[in-house]
Amino acid sequence: MKLNPGRWLPPMEWLRSYHRGMAANDLLAAVIVTVMLIPQSLAYALLAGLPAEMGLYASILPLVLYAIFGTSRTLSVGPVAVISLMTATAVGKVAAGGSADYASAAVAMAMISGLMLIGMGLLRFGELANLLSHSVVSGFITASGIIIAVSQIRHIAGISGHGDNLPALFGSMLGELSGFSLPTLLVGVGALLVLLWIRRDLARLLQAVGVPAAVADIFAKAGPVLVIAVTTWISYSAGLEAQGVAVVGVVPSGLPAFSTPVFSVALWSELAVSALLISLIGFVESVSVGKTLGAKRRQNINPNQELVALGAANVASSLSSGFPVTGGFSRSVVNFDAGAQTQMAGVMAALGIALATLFLTPVLYYLPQATLAATIIVAVTSLIDVALLRRAWRYSRRDFIAVTVTIAATLALGVELGVLAGIVVSVALHLHKTTRPHIAIVGEVPGTEHFRNVMRHDVITYPSIVSIRVDESLYFANASYLENTVYAIVAGRQDLRHIILQCTAVNEIDLSALETLEQIDHRLREQGIALHLSEVKGPVMDALRRTDFIDSLSGQVYLSQHQAVESLRPLGGVAVE
Repeated sequence: MKLNPGRWLPPMEWLRSYHRGMAANDLLAAVIVTVMLIPQSLAYALLAGLPAEMGLYASILPLVLYAIFGTSRTLSVGPVAVISLMTATAVGKVAAGGSADYASAAVAMAMISGLMLIGMGLLRFGELANLLSHSVVSGFITASGIIIAVSQIRHIAGISGHGDNLPALFGSMLGELSGFSLPTLLVGVGALLVLLWIRRDLARLLQAVGVPAAVADIFAKAGPVLVIAVTTWISYSAGLEAQGVAVVGVVPSGLPAFSTPVFSVALWSELAVSALLISLIGFVESVSVGKTLGAKRRQNINPNQELVALGAANVASSLSSGFPVTGGFSRSVVNFDAGAQTQMAGVMAALGIALATLFLTPVLYYLPQATLAATIIVAVTSLIDVALLRRAWRYSRRDFIAVTVTIAATLALGVELGVLAGIVVSVALHLHKTTRPHIAIVGEVPGTEHFRNVMRHDVITYPSIVSIRVDESLYFANASYLENTVYAIVAGRQDLRHIILQCTAVNEIDLSALETLEQIDHRLREQGIALHLSEVKGPVMDALRRTDFIDSLSGQVYLSQHQAVESLRPLGGVAVE
C-alpha cells in the first residue's frame, strides 16, 4: 500500500510548490496577525485569570504545531475569548484565582483537552461537529460574549467582582460600585471609545483622504496596538499606578520554559468534563471558520485531521506554559484578508510573538488592565448576534427554543451548564420531532406524475384511495404515532378501499416499526382495506424481503406513487379535485 505523507502532514502538499511570492504574502499576513495577536493574547490571559505572559506563551508553539498538522491554510490558532472564559470557569472550581495552583490547573487543562482532541481525531470522530447544532453554538457564543463584556466592567471601573454568570457578576459588582476608581474609569472608558471609533470609522476616514483600502484596513486592525501604546505611555508618564490604576505589572522576558503539566488523578478527573466541553466548542468554532474560509479558495478541510492538529496545538501550549487554544474567527479572517497563502503565515506569526516575548515585555509593565478590558469588550462585540432570536423565531420555532434556552441558561447558570442545556434541549426537540413525524395526505397534481399535500395544492384524489406520505424514517419512537394517524384517517371514510404509504423519505424501518406496520395491515384488512407501499428505497426493501412482511401484505409494493394510483384507480371510482 502506498503511503500518503500529506494525510498526516498537510504541508507536504503545498511545500513542493511554495515560492517567493507566496512567502511574501505569508509574511505580510503574519505581520498583521502578530500586531493583532499581541494585545489579544494579553487580554485573553487576563480574561482567563492568568498572568499576561501566558497569553503570549499560548501564541507561539501552538501556531507552529497547527501549521504542521492542520489542513486549513488560513486558520489562525491561539487564545480566543470564549475558550478563555470557559477555562476561567473550569479552573476557578479547583483553585483560587491568582495562585500558582490556578495557573498549573490551566496548563493541565490544555494538556487534557489536547489529548482528548488527538484521541478523537485518531478515532475519526470528526463528525462530532455535526452533533452541536448551529442554533446551540450561536446562542452559546452570543451569551458568552455578553458575559465576557459584563465581566470586564470591573476592570474598566477599577472594582472587584467575580462570577461566571450574569446574576453572580452583577451581584458581586454592585456591592463594590462605591469604591470605583475615577482614574481607572477614565482610562477604561477612553480606551473603549477610541477602540470603537477605530473599528467603525478609521478605515473609512483613511480611505476618504486617499489611503488605499487595503492599507486603511491594516491600520484599523492595528488600532488596539496604538491604544495600548498610548495608554501605557500615559500610565507611565502620569504615574497612574500610584493613583490606584491597576497595571499589568512585571511580565517576564524570554521564551517559555518547557515543562510537563502537573499530573494528579484527582485534578484531571475534576477538569475532564470541562476539558471535553472546551474541546468540542473549540473544535466546532475552528472547523466552522476553516470551512468557511477554505470554501472561498476551494480548499478542503479534513475534520479528523483538524482534531489531531488542534490537539497537538493544545499539547504544545501545555508544554510551553500556555492554556487552551483554538482557531479564532477574527484573527483567521484578518489572516485570510491579508493574503495568507499557507500555514507558513502561522509559523511566521509565532516567530513574531516570540520576538515580542523576548524584547517587548518590559514596556508592558505600565499597561493598564482597563485598556486590556476595553480591548476584550470591543473584540467580543462581534460575537454577540442580537438578531439571532428574531431570525430563529421567523424560521423555526424549534431552533428558537434551542437558542433561547441556550442563551438563558448560559447567562443565568454559566457557560458549562449553558452549553449542556442547549445540547439537551436540541436532542429533546429532535426526538420530539422524530416521534411526531410530518405525515400528509397527498394527491396527484393535474397533468403530472407528482404528488403533493392536499392541504397546500389543488390535486386529484379518489374516494376509495388515500395516499399517505411519511416524511421520516420509522422506528420504535414514532411507530405508534403513525398507527394512530392512519386509524384517524380511516375513520369515517366509508368508501375507502386502499391506503398507499408513500415512503420517499423513509430511510429505515426498525423491527418495532415493522411490527406496527403488520398490526396496521391486519386491522385494515379486517375493515376491507388493503395496505400498499410505494417508492420504497432499496436498503429498506432489502430489509423487508428478509422477513415475511411482503408476502403477507394485503396490498402491493409499487415502484412509484403514480404507478400505484394508476393501478388501483380503476377499482376506485371517479376522481375528486
